[in-house]
Amino acid sequence: MPSALPTRRFGRTELSMPVLSLGGMRFQQSWTDLPAADITTSSQQTVAETLKRAVSCGFHHLETARHYGSSERQIGWALPDVPDPQRILQTKVPPKDDPALFEQELELSVERLGGLRLDLLAIHGINLPEHLDWTVRAGGCLDVVRRWQQQGRIGHVGFSTHGPTELILAAIATDAFDFVNLHWYFIRQDNDPALTAATRHDMGVFIISPTDKGGHLHTPSARLSELCKPLHPIVFNDLFCLSDPRVHTISVGAARPGDLDLHLDALTHLEHAQELIAPIAARLEAAARSSLGEAWCDTWRQGLPDWDQTPGQINLPVLLWLHGLVEAWGLEGYARARYGLLGQGSHWFPGANADALDHAVSEANLQTVLGESPWSDQIPELLRGLRKRVGGATQKRLSST
Repeated sequence: MPSALPTRRFGRTELSMPVLSLGGMRFQQSWTDLPAADITTSSQQTVAETLKRAVSCGFHHLETARHYGSSERQIGWALPDVPDPQRILQTKVPPKDDPALFEQELELSVERLGGLRLDLLAIHGINLPEHLDWTVRAGGCLDVVRRWQQQGRIGHVGFSTHGPTELILAAIATDAFDFVNLHWYFIRQDNDPALTAATRHDMGVFIISPTDKGGHLHTPSARLSELCKPLHPIVFNDLFCLSDPRVHTISVGAARPGDLDLHLDALTHLEHAQELIAPIAARLEAAARSSLGEAWCDTWRQGLPDWDQTPGQINLPVLLWLHGLVEAWGLEGYARARYGLLGQGSHWFPGANADALDHAVSEANLQTVLGESPWSDQIPELLRGLRKRVGGATQKRLSST
């Protein structure tokens, strides 16, 4: 275990950012913002112990969000008992059409966190064009943030996103933000152009949820575990992310102190990351090509319409990606969760799953938008197979905001 975490310059913020950040999504009591009296002693003890262990290991960056249930309140209680002179405190607040409502949310976040100055504030969930407009337009949410910065209550401002790459690039191009929280890891590298654009704008780059959204690596499939040997899939994915110089830090979503261990183990291999991950990445790619076929791997994305251009808003790019993950690497648990979220997670997980196929949406309806796909004849049956394998369990996003 390293005695201190390596750090990287967090873009133009000039902050010395540890390569591992402690995310506040999983070590709170509830996804409801509970009244203070409902917080249990045992839950608060877990928060304090997790924070204490993290600080002792060099996790000086702590980030949470207004809508992570009881997280801000519980972290705010724990902070005075776990001092850290190097702490970089971050929270995230969603944009609002009415900036006064945004400021109310911001005030509540700071109150929950004990009235402390925020070193970093992310506009949380720029997932749709209107979210970006609410943020950057004259008189919008950023005007509130700039006033708070002038008052010394906020350091740097960035944004977090589950949105499409084109929207992320548009947000970066405004040059209004100092950093970005986004998804990018081995199983999903679509946002690669955004990493390059953020680097060009000298922005800090924070990778969101590489363990959970990166494939449920806390409970990896047997096939994935075998293919990643001699590394644990978490260690492989951490090294994959951190071996890219465009990445400055990745989130560790710990639910308890022991959840830090594998991520700390990854750092012991960081100096030799490339030579360790290259053969594993090659093995994973070979397994995908063997399971799915060379032609599918090279062309499956071609000609797929966006979800909002598809009958029933069926999200073909996501569903066929999930098909590949299941067939290549056995990620059924992950695919089941993501399949169930489609249609349930609003703009966080847009579009619908394949449940409507053969019901509200006929195969003939679907074929009307598949003319540009070389796999148009096979796609309906692939969707049926995926539905049979991972469907039937509706999911709900943990925070519905």
